[in-house]
Amino acid sequence: METLELLKSGQMVGQTSLKLSAGLSEFPREILELADSLEFLNLSNNRLSELPDDFWRLKKLKIAFFNDNAFEMFPAVLAKCPALSMVSFKNNQIEQMGELSENIRWLILTNNRIKQLPAGMGRLSKLQKLMLAGNQLQTLPDELADCKRLELIRLSANNLGALPGQLVELPRLSWLAYAGNPFCTERDCPASEQLSELRVIDERELTFGEVLGQGASGVIYKGVWRAADAEIEKDVAIKLFKGEITSDGSPLDEMQACITAGTNPNLVSVLGKLQAEGKEGLVFSFVPAEYKNLGEPPSLETCTRDIYAADTTFSLSVVLRIARGIASVVRHLHARGIMHGDLYAHNILIDEEGESLLGDFGAASFYDVNSAVGQRLERLEVRAFGCLLEDLLDRCAVDEDDSASVEKVDSLRELQADCLSARIEHRPLFPDICQILGGCLDPDT
Repeated sequence: METLELLKSGQMVGQTSLKLSAGLSEFPREILELADSLEFLNLSNNRLSELPDDFWRLKKLKIAFFNDNAFEMFPAVLAKCPALSMVSFKNNQIEQMGELSENIRWLILTNNRIKQLPAGMGRLSKLQKLMLAGNQLQTLPDELADCKRLELIRLSANNLGALPGQLVELPRLSWLAYAGNPFCTERDCPASEQLSELRVIDERELTFGEVLGQGASGVIYKGVWRAADAEIEKDVAIKLFKGEITSDGSPLDEMQACITAGTNPNLVSVLGKLQAEGKEGLVFSFVPAEYKNLGEPPSLETCTRDIYAADTTFSLSVVLRIARGIASVVRHLHARGIMHGDLYAHNILIDEEGESLLGDFGAASFYDVNSAVGQRLERLEVRAFGCLLEDLLDRCAVDEDDSASVEKVDSLRELQADCLSARIEHRPLFPDICQILGGCLDPDT
């Protein structure tokens, strides 16, 4: 029996989770009969444009998805839902925002038509993650500075005339993306010529294989490339972008960042851009099978922090090698005026020895390395590195009787604390971090 029929028959009473995609143009009132139990509601991929005034009856509802519907106004009734902590309205036509529940931790409004956020955003004291890419924002409310727990914000592909100054003062902000706004000039985005000079690879030269992984911006396939001017086949990875606007930004901005990043031992090499009708993509050198994802993306519960298998452990030498490799590559990116914007374990591949490769530039942004704001931006990313280092150390297996190892872990914990400092100006920059990791904390000594 279809979900909608089960709902109407009363057979779903007591359910904690409901997913319903049936071309709905009106909200099924029967959902409200689940008021005593429903915690997760997914009504994405329908034609809904409003919610009933008594939607607040779903007092246990924690998570609600309304992606790919027809909402033009953010439903005010959601502010009355006492337990609601995550809301998503990706790919609607929302132009106006009302007040929001103060319990919101994760708000997704990607790809709408929002021109202005309400001043009441400042009351969202629990807000950690805010997705606003692909709207029409010209400014952000000054009150956003009061969102002291905000850790991740996506502002790419809006109409911002300047980088909102309150962002670089937020004490916990670690993952920021703003490419594709009017203030992102050619001077700050120097990859245009390099992008035009990048080799174009015809789709007919590629053979697509299995899916290797996927993220917000696209799907990565294993592939084989046989260039028209070469006799040898080459294993490659092919990234196909999902659409014009992702939760992080636009494919063009990601391409520009990938090319400007250049070469580094801890980066996957870009071989060319894909030429195919109706598709945008990049072709990368293939990463050997022994490399695995360091972590998995945040869950609905962890919100901003990556997740790991319960039995995950790392030796101290592996922790040090990962930390050194990632600190080194981010220093390389910052020297080129690139903020990665998504410095997470799920975007890092490692082998058993801890050799690492940083990928996924979907949230990357350019900045002026010689400006005061540039250093503030770099220190935002330092906090992201501090979160990563904390994850690694929390899973580091050390013999408590090995005084030398214990001392190194203590030093790493000090570095972690400095990177996570609420006083942004007290955080070290990546050249200093690399010096600390490459000196007394050398994994081979």
